[in-house]
Amino acid sequence: MRVNVSSHDLKVSDHAHHFHPFTDHGALGVDERRVISRADGVWLWDTDGNRIMDGMAGLWCVNVGHGRNEIVEAVRAQMSELAYYNTFFKTSHPPVIELSEKIAEIAPDHMNMVVYGSSGSDANDTVFRMVRTYWDVMGKPEKKVIISRKNAYHGSTVAGASLGGMGGMHGQGGLPVPGIHHIDQPYWFGEGMKTGMSEEEFGIWAARELDRAIEEMGEDKIAAFIAEPIQGAGGVIVPPASYWPEVKKILEARDILFVSDEVICGFGRTGEWFGADYYGTKPDFMPIAKGLTSGYLPLGGVIISDRVKEVFHRSEAGEFYHGYTYSGHPAACAAALANLEIMKRENLVGRVKNDIGPFMQKLWAELGEHDLVGEARMVGLVGALELVPQKSDLSRRFDNVGRVGTIARDHSFKNGLVMRAVRDSLIISPPLVMSEEEASEMAATAKKTLDDTWKTLKADGLV
Repeated sequence: MRVNVSSHDLKVSDHAHHFHPFTDHGALGVDERRVISRADGVWLWDTDGNRIMDGMAGLWCVNVGHGRNEIVEAVRAQMSELAYYNTFFKTSHPPVIELSEKIAEIAPDHMNMVVYGSSGSDANDTVFRMVRTYWDVMGKPEKKVIISRKNAYHGSTVAGASLGGMGGMHGQGGLPVPGIHHIDQPYWFGEGMKTGMSEEEFGIWAARELDRAIEEMGEDKIAAFIAEPIQGAGGVIVPPASYWPEVKKILEARDILFVSDEVICGFGRTGEWFGADYYGTKPDFMPIAKGLTSGYLPLGGVIISDRVKEVFHRSEAGEFYHGYTYSGHPAACAAALANLEIMKRENLVGRVKNDIGPFMQKLWAELGEHDLVGEARMVGLVGALELVPQKSDLSRRFDNVGRVGTIARDHSFKNGLVMRAVRDSLIISPPLVMSEEEASEMAATAKKTLDDTWKTLKADGLV
């Protein structure tokens, strides 16, 4: 690392040479960039000397917090012994074997095998190919269609972005690829409220969109249904309580595979190990990443059910022509093992369920009383604030969707708190190790952000 380089010079170099993900590069000026130089716990520091609370746990992933030397030392020790070897050609190594055992211990009882990659995006590419290959081996090659949901996010690779339901992503690169069908999402505040249905009725209606799609296309053509337990990047869309029981009932009556995308919800975020545990569903595939290593090293994968494993273990299945150079990377597996050990030792899943989760949920609900907030929702430690122009009429929305959310996000950054804007909402997903004092500070900063945003909107005549 270079030393004695000014913050401005770093930003200039970044502007010249670094192509950022999900960025309008024509609109990103040099001085608008933040260069994060170190982190500890729930806190970040940038090269301008600002101390910032990490309300998004990096990118939904730093569950055990920043600066955990146990993970650093585990990686160092592993790299001193075996920095890298592949898992192709009938080969394995101790870290990937041990990690697979540990994941099987915490996964639902019917899921005992892991296919590895490096990210949630490539995990969903793996799902895409495994689902279709499963039905080929089963002698039903016509079962190819995968049903997903509008506004879902399943990654940014070709298959992942196609499985996702985001129009902006589909507008680039000729996506989605054929064989993917998107149904309506269970978004009560954004879409259900205006239908005249109750929240419970809307949840059942949204679930039955799956059944209607199956009837329309034919069960003999449908390979799988993929869904996030809670839609994360879509805006922390928490489905009505009636939604998942109805989906479960539909899937139990059909010969269709279920993919629960656990890239965000997995590893304690909801107060259970997995979102499937929280909602009581029974997946055939669970894509995982993010909280698996708390972001300390890139590692992803797919946990597969015993029935899927058994089909791929049949002699007629033959070789599955899929895998990555870094599938089961030993140093990344060492990071994951140390991360899971911390989570178990500190009972972080139970803490989210019974302690810091309920504490933060109460503070978050109080923010729902603000004049700018139409709904405050949170499950475990993942939440959203829906911003509205008129609290007395929740059917109204701001013009130019996204402008107010961006204003609020920018105020939040200035106030020293990373929150993410999705449309006109603010979302958080903080580290699971956050203390009550830090949670209170986060809520107070969020309240100041709402106040500052309200003043800006009043001054600009937007409310």
